[in-house]
Amino acid sequence: MKKTLLFLFLFLTAAAAAQQPPVVHPKPGETRLDAPSITVTFLTRKQNYPGGPAATQDVDVLSPKSVNIHPAGYKYYVNSLEGMRTVAFDFATGRKLKVIHHAFDSTHLALWAPASGLFPFNYTYKDPWTFSGKPVESTFSHNGRYLWVPYYRRSYDINAQDPSAMAVIDTQRDTIVRIFETGPLPKMIATSPDGNRIAVTHWGDNTVGLLDISGNDPTRWHYVSCHIVDYKLKLNYSRTVSVNRDAGSGYCLRGTLFTPDGRYLLVGCMGAGGGIAVIDLQNDRYLGRILGMMSNLRHLILSGEYLYLSINNKGYVQRIPLSRILESIDGFDEKHATVTLTDWESCKVPAGARTIVASPDGRFIFAACNFSSKIAVVDTRTMTLVGTLDADSYPVGLDLSQDGKYLLSTSQARPSGGGNAVDIFEIRYK
Repeated sequence: MKKTLLFLFLFLTAAAAAQQPPVVHPKPGETRLDAPSITVTFLTRKQNYPGGPAATQDVDVLSPKSVNIHPAGYKYYVNSLEGMRTVAFDFATGRKLKVIHHAFDSTHLALWAPASGLFPFNYTYKDPWTFSGKPVESTFSHNGRYLWVPYYRRSYDINAQDPSAMAVIDTQRDTIVRIFETGPLPKMIATSPDGNRIAVTHWGDNTVGLLDISGNDPTRWHYVSCHIVDYKLKLNYSRTVSVNRDAGSGYCLRGTLFTPDGRYLLVGCMGAGGGIAVIDLQNDRYLGRILGMMSNLRHLILSGEYLYLSINNKGYVQRIPLSRILESIDGFDEKHATVTLTDWESCKVPAGARTIVASPDGRFIFAACNFSSKIAVVDTRTMTLVGTLDADSYPVGLDLSQDGKYLLSTSQARPSGGGNAVDIFEIRYK
């Protein structure tokens, strides 16, 4: 019996190792994609992985989840998920400007916005105001004056089943000036084209919160609604034994995008059922889901006349004219219908396509391909793969400078190794 159990253990261990992609750390200057239309070169990195060179080491790079370049281009922000901090770097020199720690207690109560009543607690906590937050994604507002950072969970809530929070950072001082409650397990956040609204999507329970951020006074910003995508999950997990909240969370709401006119909010559903949830902002109601794309939709962006999607597991970039999306919305009825579109264009990229960004002219789409530790480049004229180049394992977040010359990626850590890096690539268009 003992031999049988030992054999089973060794077999499962070997199987798990076989599924784990190898850890990659490409060499700066030597790693590049050189194609007739574009050249992408790996310039340098900031890293905190075992054995990394001292010259590029930064102890505050701890499982970085996302990166955001300031609209003015002079600095960028890295959200270190497991480090529970946001780090500001000078773009030109790479110098670290500020480390913003997401740790709070009763001395920070004045920062909190009044409770909206939209996000009730399932459990009672003795001190819900004392916690650390894991920063996930970010969005700028007020022409870059503020950076909004939602937290995966509050540190005492091990299964992300109660309200989390998000911080508002004043980018002139790089300090937190306001804290808002959120629903369970917020991941994506977006700013409306007119700059007057913020949308925060809650992976944890199929809901989306909307805030009014019109005006320049943070104390006047407030929630206006919280929308349920088909159904709201009932969360009843253990408070002492952790479970996998990245799975089994309903539609697993992720990519979030306002249409250019601000009329609709489009939210990608990464989980079972899939599709794009549509919220009518003019009439303040959820309409239904658009289907027909591949499953496991992760990220949404607009470029030119097209809506682009990243498909995570299979590794694809898909697109469809935004006009087709808007036309399909007329097919919804009062019962929260689904509408299926079949005319998606697809480009195969390496598996694990996470964040995508577009070049300023829309000619290229760049994709962080997590499972394969690659950055993929797609030519949008033909929807074909130009090529790939290595990135530090395992890339997840991307941002592109406004002039399109520099691409930054974040590599999130895994328990088995890899990650803990921010890569900087130079792009030359031919």
